[in-house]
Amino acid sequence: MSGILDGKRILITGVLMESSIAYHTAKLAQEQGAEIILTAFPRPTLTARVAKKLPKPTKVLELDVTNTEHLAGLADAVRAELGGLDGVVHSIGFAPQDALGGNFLNTPFESVATAMHVSAYSLKSLTTACLPLMDGGGSVVGLTFDAQFAWPQYDWMGPAKAALEATSRYLARDLGKQNVRCNLVSAGPLGSMAAKSIPGFSDLAEVWNHRSPLEWDMSDPEPAGRGVVALLSDWFPKTTGEIVHVDGGVHAIGA
Repeated sequence: MSGILDGKRILITGVLMESSIAYHTAKLAQEQGAEIILTAFPRPTLTARVAKKLPKPTKVLELDVTNTEHLAGLADAVRAELGGLDGVVHSIGFAPQDALGGNFLNTPFESVATAMHVSAYSLKSLTTACLPLMDGGGSVVGLTFDAQFAWPQYDWMGPAKAALEATSRYLARDLGKQNVRCNLVSAGPLGSMAAKSIPGFSDLAEVWNHRSPLEWDMSDPEPAGRGVVALLSDWFPKTTGEIVHVDGGVHAIGA
């Protein structure tokens, strides 16, 4: 039986640990027939070690999404490996420690600017860097954490995710004529590397114990990975500018 990504070539960022959504996306993509290539920063060797646990071998490229030289050379490096791309997964987010954990009112602009650049503007940077490889159209999928609300401890990553969500909508607007779809998966909290970097993350995650209609498992990134893979596939050919929630239903519940 063929997979829903048969013949697709997918670039995936953010594979740091087996517990990450990006890792499960990569694993599922390979199982569904895709050829993949990974990017990593600042430790591509760490990603290369984790990648050895995937079903098939895959190349890892160093990519700092804030480095214009890295971005300028990305298309040639990917073309040499895969020939082109049909999909891109943006799983990148970072905020300095003084932008998290209850320090919202005291965070300096320099730290806010870093969070915005790495976590939001990079969606545009990565997408435009890959655009020459998507001659026949494609699908860009990013990962967000519901930016409709102010969450405990999340602080400036909240506005950064709001900017990411707006960026995705504007990319959907401008790239539709090239048959490139841009969507996001809004996942519930998971015990990932990103989560562990947020002071007091357990306070945020506790919301799911009380409000999630479906039982939420913080140790299981596969449902979010399935959402990403579905959006990469041809099963959503006319869906763009969308945010698909894979959060147990918390986004729909008031209190």
